[in-house]
Amino acid sequence: MLTGKQRSYLKSLANNIEPIFQVGKNGITENFIKQIDDALEKRELIKVKVLNNSLLDANEVANEIAEKTNAEFVQSIGNKFVLYRESKKYKKIILP
Repeated sequence: MLTGKQRSYLKSLANNIEPIFQVGKNGITENFIKQIDDALEKRELIKVKVLNNSLLDANEVANEIAEKTNAEFVQSIGNKFVLYRESKKYKKIILP
């Protein structure tokens, strides 16, 4: 569980990154979860965009993906959301 200070720090880091995944009409598939899981291991902090043609809500998608990948939900703004999970091999982010 992230503290407010840690969440704020992660939000500031996420401000400058671009979304690396998009959730579309197909929704959340097993392959999509696997790709996000791999990206979280390498990067620790990722941003995902929910496309307008998808009928899914960004908060619901973020919570579902966070649960399936054991990640922490950081924030959601509009149709984008940020997830964080500490890496076992590629630790880059040191939380305050």
